[in-house]
Amino acid sequence: MPIQILPPILANQIAAGEVVERPSSVVKELVENSLDAGADRIEIDIEKGGAKLIRIRDNGCGVPQDELVLALSRHATSKVATLEDLESIHSLGFRGEALASISSVSRLTFTSRTAAQSEAWQAQAEGREMQVMVRPAAHPQGTTVEVVDLFFNTPARRKFLRSEKTEFAHIDELIRRIALSRFDITLMLRHNGKVVRQYKAASSVAEQERRLAAVCGTSFMHHALAIESEHSDVRLRGWIATAPGARTQNDLQYTYVNGRMMRDKLINHAIRQAYDDLLPAEHYAAYVLYIELDPRQVDVNVHPAKHEVRFHQARLVHDFIFQALYSALRQHGSDEPSLAAQQVTLPVAEQPDYPGQAPRAEWYGAEHAYRPAPAHEENVRDGGSLAQAGERLAPAYSGSGASSKGSHGYGSAGREAAPAIDPRAVQGLQALMTTLPPSVSPEPASDGMGTPRALALVATRYLLWQQADTLRLLSLVRAERALLLPHLLEQWGQGLTAQPLLLPISLTLPEALGEQCEVRSDLLRRLGVELKSGSRATMILTRVPALLRQGDLARHFPELLQLLASLPDTLGQGETTLLCQWLLSHGIADSKSYDFSAATRLLHEMAQQMPTALNALSRPVSLDDVIKEFEGG
Repeated sequence: MPIQILPPILANQIAAGEVVERPSSVVKELVENSLDAGADRIEIDIEKGGAKLIRIRDNGCGVPQDELVLALSRHATSKVATLEDLESIHSLGFRGEALASISSVSRLTFTSRTAAQSEAWQAQAEGREMQVMVRPAAHPQGTTVEVVDLFFNTPARRKFLRSEKTEFAHIDELIRRIALSRFDITLMLRHNGKVVRQYKAASSVAEQERRLAAVCGTSFMHHALAIESEHSDVRLRGWIATAPGARTQNDLQYTYVNGRMMRDKLINHAIRQAYDDLLPAEHYAAYVLYIELDPRQVDVNVHPAKHEVRFHQARLVHDFIFQALYSALRQHGSDEPSLAAQQVTLPVAEQPDYPGQAPRAEWYGAEHAYRPAPAHEENVRDGGSLAQAGERLAPAYSGSGASSKGSHGYGSAGREAAPAIDPRAVQGLQALMTTLPPSVSPEPASDGMGTPRALALVATRYLLWQQADTLRLLSLVRAERALLLPHLLEQWGQGLTAQPLLLPISLTLPEALGEQCEVRSDLLRRLGVELKSGSRATMILTRVPALLRQGDLARHFPELLQLLASLPDTLGQGETTLLCQWLLSHGIADSKSYDFSAATRLLHEMAQQMPTALNALSRPVSLDDVIKEFEGG
């Protein structure tokens, strides 16, 4: 066969093979286009796993009428124009192939309106010929792309699609990855008309931590070590699970380079090397990590699906990631002085300064790694090694989140001293424990359980779900406590992790409770509580377990001492469980709110790990009276 130029039809099919591997590939390209267009709300509608319909709607800047046809042409893009642009990519897309390739294997409708236009315009292209028709349409500012009947004209490729459930699972995982890459975006995912995921834009720390928990689960949050490190012009931020949080599969590993989702070999090797001897056999690390560097120092155009990049200083980046994670993991749990005692300069930021991250690291359940700033910064400037530079691993707290000692001081002005040990108070605490979930371990899923179906969020703390033909209402607070209890009991043998308080809390205690601090010092350390003596009857609280960091410690700590006073000298399984339940009851408030995504994930985790407890924490909901009323009327 002689050498010849490929006809456009064949060239488009080959390009589509590179871009459109399966429905999730289409979703990825279109959602990234929405992000590049500046959208802060994106809705994704899927039918039959994406084979029948993929619809992406955004409120971005839109495409002008006179550029619609061009937008569906090959190698047409507004994101790069010169070779210099290609050497410094700031956008997620840049090749200009996606829309043309997708339209060559589907029936594509592209509807868009800019702020300057009084009406929207719609372009339609179908199959190989790619004849584009443009007509007026009704649409708000932004863009909607509909991809119908994917691979309708390429049966050989369509037969390689998996089941509807499998294809949608790939899309679901993709949206979870995107949700972690951009906390400032509202994302909604529907399948066959039903909402499956809903991630609201998260601007506050509490909202961002809820999204992280919704995507990664409560177990990850419990073991999460929040890190931040910077060397030269490379920055690493995010969360890594400590060794006890290792997983039996590599399903919770998220890495991003300048906001772009990555499965890069160099990054993965550095992370595996950092964990090296810490993970049990056949276990995998869990992490959500963001790497930032000058776009000119990274080439994103080396992989067809852009899953990998090439760093200009690959060895430096590899060693930096390894050293930062290695130090954080091995500092974790070491006997270091409290954060307040160290000379650490904590950065302050009023707004999130890059996608995915909060301005400070006060995360629910997150264990913060830190290290004093380098004493001799000239080592960095002079090209010293990363070890010499002593990269900083300090949590980026916001000054607005810090409270003064006086506001926490138990017995300070305007606050009464703690009462002496009251037997009635102890009885009340023990009575509270009866409302908490029992000590349960993960159970094998019951074959008769089936897949639970989440229906609606009720009063932000309960989930209405369906089990076969029965409607049930789940207490989300109790479900989260039940899921965390086995992890606390598992950690009890080695002691719960003590986390430093940004500002130590001064407590003025009565003599009886002060004695408990000495008598129960070993038990307090096992609970993750660290104290040091102040003047007279004053104790200074310096570290607490993760669950208590966000609570009212001035009130909770004396309650804890009351409870300890009622327990025998030697604790059995019952007393250990009682203490862990107390931590959960104070760490996860009865008034805690959930969004639908977090509620759905809790339901599925309960169904997989604790099906018996799921039923125990749910109540059947009957509609008989309502039905009778309708029928009687």
